[in-house]
Amino acid sequence: MLKAVVIDSSAVARGLLNTVLLDGGYDVVGLTHTTASAMTLLIKHQPHIVCIAKEQIESDTESLREIRTNWPKTLVFMVSSELDAGTIQSAHAMGVSGFIVKPFKADTVLNTIRNVVIAMVKRQRAAMEKAAGETPPAEGEGPAAP
Repeated sequence: MLKAVVIDSSAVARGLLNTVLLDGGYDVVGLTHTTASAMTLLIKHQPHIVCIAKEQIESDTESLREIRTNWPKTLVFMVSSELDAGTIQSAHAMGVSGFIVKPFKADTVLNTIRNVVIAMVKRQRAAMEKAAGETPPAEGEGPAAP
């Protein structure tokens, strides 16, 4: 089960996202309203997923850098009701893995996280195969020959 931490100054948003994640089979190990208290949760629980409000990132960009540095495999999702092209580009440049749009729609949130997890696993497998000197099979083909 993947562990998640939710960081949002809105108690309502934290509660709704907590419910969506729990219902989706995730283990929500921490809910907090500040990035400072989130660092304690990250150290303690080593989550796979961090959902962080856009406002938290904008008010404390150093915390996002710290998360990316200390937990490079953790998937970071920006949570916001306002996502424009510039915000998305700058967020990707800072290491954000995906985006969750408010108001929350459970299916959309869970599909977004699922798709990012699948893409990450595919990238890791491709990197491992490349490091091992293997050529990954084309779609629909069997395993690569040794």
